[in-house]
Amino acid sequence: MNGRRMSTRGVMGRVDHPGELLLPVLLALLAAVGWLAEPLLLAGAIAGQLALGGLGAVYLLGPARPGLGFARYATPAVAAVAATLFGRLLPGGVSLLLVPVAAAVIWAVVHVELRTVRASGSRTTLDLLLTAVLFAAAAGIDELLAESGWPPPIVPTGFIVGALALRQAEARGRTGAEAIGQALLHTLGVIQVALAVELLDLPEPVGAAIAALAFYAWGGAADSLEQGARGRAVAVEFGSLAALGMAVAVLLHGS
Repeated sequence: MNGRRMSTRGVMGRVDHPGELLLPVLLALLAAVGWLAEPLLLAGAIAGQLALGGLGAVYLLGPARPGLGFARYATPAVAAVAATLFGRLLPGGVSLLLVPVAAAVIWAVVHVELRTVRASGSRTTLDLLLTAVLFAAAAGIDELLAESGWPPPIVPTGFIVGALALRQAEARGRTGAEAIGQALLHTLGVIQVALAVELLDLPEPVGAAIAALAFYAWGGAADSLEQGARGRAVAVEFGSLAALGMAVAVLLHGS
């Protein structure tokens, strides 16, 4: 009993504002609506998440600060949309059981962004969360648009990658045109991998996982170069990681 109380106090000690818990719960509930809704209601749920997530992030994170950028205001909404899209891959009864999981993931994104505002947050945690968000979104988009064929899944996936890549560039301390330039290069690199995987016609969500791996590898390479690592060492380390992902893709394609 005492252990439970200490655990609860530990969690609540990390929450400085009730909205830090309320916003993820509301976004997760909207995600649950999107899991079971028809396309029109799904669009409404996603629109509600974008509006609520954006306004909630502004309220919680406060005004923009020099050096922190603007993409951090979009990450809670993007995480919520990714949860909505990914949840549609699962059967209705099972997906509803994942509402607490969706709320926990969105809370983790909000919490990391708040740490960035108040103190130096963990870059590794942020990078892993952004990678997980991209995987969930890409897998859900592929499934949602597989039958219609329009727009091509690579188009909405590209917008998701662009938003997350901009957040990663700003986390490296880049702002303005420099951050946008790095995000564009990052996005183009991931889209190239996603197109190559799509041509292999891999089963889902393997393609989404490889695209997410490419996103993580590119970001890690950029971070290493920013810290003064040699270009050759970076190319070998992260290039081998990307090559491993593509090798797995080819093997799965041949099986």
